[in-house]
Amino acid sequence: MENSILNASPSLRDSDFDIQLQNTDKYIETAKNVKLYVRDYGKGKPVILIHGWPLSNEMWEYQIEFLVQNNFRVIAYDRRGFGKSSQPWDGYDYDTLTDDLHEIIEQLQLENVTLVGFSMGGGEVVRYFSRHGGKGVTKAALISSIIPFLLKTDDNPEGRPREKGEATAEAIREDRIGFLENFGKTFFGVNIINKPLSTPLLEHFRMLCSVASPRATLKCAESLSNTDFRDELHTITVPTLIIHGSDDKNVPIEVSSQKTAAAIANNTFIVYEGAPHGLFYTERERLNEDLLQFLNA
Repeated sequence: MENSILNASPSLRDSDFDIQLQNTDKYIETAKNVKLYVRDYGKGKPVILIHGWPLSNEMWEYQIEFLVQNNFRVIAYDRRGFGKSSQPWDGYDYDTLTDDLHEIIEQLQLENVTLVGFSMGGGEVVRYFSRHGGKGVTKAALISSIIPFLLKTDDNPEGRPREKGEATAEAIREDRIGFLENFGKTFFGVNIINKPLSTPLLEHFRMLCSVASPRATLKCAESLSNTDFRDELHTITVPTLIIHGSDDKNVPIEVSSQKTAAAIANNTFIVYEGAPHGLFYTERERLNEDLLQFLNA
């Protein structure tokens, strides 16, 4: 088998071949009748990539390739209800979602981990520290994160009105795929003048989102909108990278990462001027380099 692979790819470097042999995908059972799809690539210090709502691990394709080639072990998984993972009826609160993450770390016996949470995934990063003591984690990154609290309340007047979340839920119930079409344009800052990604790539994004369970899509929207992490930020004591676009219409920087950077002591806060929410596509080269510099620091 090795000869056939090598013969088919005469220019393949030995290091590339070693990486190919390490590439695995698997299912990890995190709770009774709940199995999460996990991709585990490369060798080196482990980096866990936690996807946003309502995507899957496939959103990270440009980061996975880059980080593996730079000698990191990259673990990217589908949150329950999304991608190829099980789609249970319940369990879309942050405690349960973070327990899933904890099971992945435990069953893979990972140490010296960097957690990278995008958007909704930032919640799992923070809750992992407050609920599981940050066991095994030595660095954290929050990219376009919903942290610390999105909902408008008396003590969070800059937040999003509850009515907006209710309107989003109604739009999803009425025409989920149609909602995703419009959501993607805002997500990447697409308008008449600005087209930061191709139409096929925008359609690919919609397809990845459409695979999610409708139930998970709705319940996770509630969790990311209504969960208050403000009293948990002090539990993050490891070096933390915070990246956010100044023109993020989905998660405005003023209510999210600016407050997070003020609350986490040991952080590096980078603002991408004029950038939208979906940095993993629109700013992928800069994001990759900033992640790499942080990981190697």
